[in-house]
Amino acid sequence: MSAEPEFARQIGDIARAAGEAIMAIYGSDFSVQTKADASPLTAADLAAQQVILDGLSRLKPLLPIVSEEAKALAWSQRQHWSRYWLVDPLDGTREFVKRNGEFTVNIALIDDKHTVLGVVLAPVTGELYIAEQGRGAWLQVQAGGEWQRIHARALAQPPVLAGSRSHGSEQTAMLKTLLGEDHQLLPLGSSLKFCLIARGDADVYLRLGLTSEWDTAAAQCVLQEAGGAVLDLYGMPFTYNRGESLLNPEFIAVGDTRVDWAARLRSTGYV
Repeated sequence: MSAEPEFARQIGDIARAAGEAIMAIYGSDFSVQTKADASPLTAADLAAQQVILDGLSRLKPLLPIVSEEAKALAWSQRQHWSRYWLVDPLDGTREFVKRNGEFTVNIALIDDKHTVLGVVLAPVTGELYIAEQGRGAWLQVQAGGEWQRIHARALAQPPVLAGSRSHGSEQTAMLKTLLGEDHQLLPLGSSLKFCLIARGDADVYLRLGLTSEWDTAAAQCVLQEAGGAVLDLYGMPFTYNRGESLLNPEFIAVGDTRVDWAARLRSTGYV
């Protein structure tokens, strides 16, 4: 069996350092600000951001960085990029504020609009997922531990849905068409939903509503290298740096790519 990818491990070390910065604040009496889009912001977001920027800036060649906590450059500049880093220093700030542990550090490398390296760290549990195009997806359960190769599974019966603890009637109806009446819900926050599918503990994550490119890129690489896929609701694979907006289309993340998800999506009548 091939070894875990060295470069992805190096980026994983940066994520672990960011996780330490987050955990130093997690147990404290931190304050919560509100950004212009009404999403929360804490000192942990900013501390992790600084650690990641410092770490990535030491790598050669030096690449541009797009991050949730930094003002994005205009499309007139970004449209010329081939390779760049796409970062969410603390994905799931609402979960961080609730102190339920369901938040992550996400670092992805984008090459020609595709995610080719992904690192996802769950700071509370210490679980670190890494992936690199053509090198597979790997999990380290705790810092210094052994690396284990992970794989998505064939669609279970009944299927297991990774997702929100509550979703609207429109999504409920769509899921019944996609998965049948007997699917089971496994609720979880942040990009950990993708990782559950990648490690074979869930089958599908359907997202109706807005997300940003930094929310999905790292975990998409992990899922793809584990054998799964992230598709828009027309069944097309996700790409990045698509245009002026950094918002994603609605999507479905799946573990079993042998299923004709495009046909199932069409049968819902949603698209």
